[in-house]
Amino acid sequence: MAGKLSKRQSTAILNALSGGNVPRRGVEHIVVGREAEMEALLHDLDDIIADGGATCRLIVGRYGAGKSFMLQLLRNFAFQRNFVVVDADLSQQHRLTGSKGEGLALYRQLTANMATKTRPLGKAFPALLEKWISKVQSGIVRAGIRRDSRRFADAVESSIYAVVDEMEDMVHGSDFAKVIHSYWKGHQDGNEDLKSAAMRWLRGEYSVKTEAWRALGVRVIIDDKTWYDYLKLMARFVHEIGYRGLIVFIDEAAQLYSIPHPVSRENNYARLQQIYDDTRQGGAEHLGVFIGATPEMVRDTRRGLFSYEALRTRLEDSRFVHRGLRDMNAPVIQLDMLDKAEITALLQKLCQIHGFHYKYAVALEARHMDAFMDEVGNRIGAEAQMTPREIVREFVTILNLLRQNPDRSFESLLNGADFQPDQAALEAEDSPYADFDV
Repeated sequence: MAGKLSKRQSTAILNALSGGNVPRRGVEHIVVGREAEMEALLHDLDDIIADGGATCRLIVGRYGAGKSFMLQLLRNFAFQRNFVVVDADLSQQHRLTGSKGEGLALYRQLTANMATKTRPLGKAFPALLEKWISKVQSGIVRAGIRRDSRRFADAVESSIYAVVDEMEDMVHGSDFAKVIHSYWKGHQDGNEDLKSAAMRWLRGEYSVKTEAWRALGVRVIIDDKTWYDYLKLMARFVHEIGYRGLIVFIDEAAQLYSIPHPVSRENNYARLQQIYDDTRQGGAEHLGVFIGATPEMVRDTRRGLFSYEALRTRLEDSRFVHRGLRDMNAPVIQLDMLDKAEITALLQKLCQIHGFHYKYAVALEARHMDAFMDEVGNRIGAEAQMTPREIVREFVTILNLLRQNPDRSFESLLNGADFQPDQAALEAEDSPYADFDV
């Protein structure tokens, strides 16, 4: 088991897995396989983004195959490596762009979910600014200038300007810098209204430019066309104040595939191409964008990313890549299904976590795991259809039933269980129209 498991983590793990979700805490305790994929993604964090570069990756896999799990695992590793993280799921209201401000809505969701190692559950944006200002003030004190000195405020302001001035050479950088400075002035003067106005602007919550001008003296606002530029500014800013960079996680990208109107869908694909090109060609610094998608959403030449020629030529596999031989530096990381041995190892981990959580010894052996896997495989019909999500949810249920009914045996529960695959997930996987919304 990775590190020391806490009761809070075991609660999050078991509750999430029982509902078919990925836990936000403790996900590192249920990792099996995926060594090559994680090595490649951690290389992105440590050797590209932290070193001043940028990247965009698509994590591609079937429903239930572990896309969200991989993103969550990478999110936790990003915290450990002192990155700032933002994340959001795409939906009808949250897209990369749209005629009703869907791109701005996505940006607002991302900033609302801003998280750091000390605040991993989101809403870390104000705390991040306050911590930075406090750090600057402490540095001035360590330099020998007392807080009650007349020189103190000037020294702090000079340090603040030294950081925000670094933004000036970037698109919209001067306005971004002015708003950050306004937040500092509000902090210095005890003006909560000014601080609140600055936070509203940074979160993209102003819809009228004149309102932003009256409150902050800036003539622009973050909108559907410019939100990605401000993510780039945010990445540069968090690096300047002591973090290693900004990591953006966007899941449920199949929502773009389900957009019924071709023009709207292509506009979103064009925005994705812009982000991809900008990050992969050196147009951004200290920024990583990781997107969870399904194989159909990527490879469907009628409605998927491959229907957009500019993306197809960027994302399709090289002719030299084939099954068993993968290029882990490619922009698309394909998640193969876990094999039987890996799933068995996962079930063993769940036994340990369940026993730890409820303070009992789980009396299941390797033969029980084999019997469960055989039963699951037989009822689903083929190993190729076994997704970790389905199997884990059913296995946690069996562990719960065994603990709650000590008079029942594992065999009686297994043979009497009416286990069926998640038909909705399988239909979504098999049908090219499953995600189509009217």
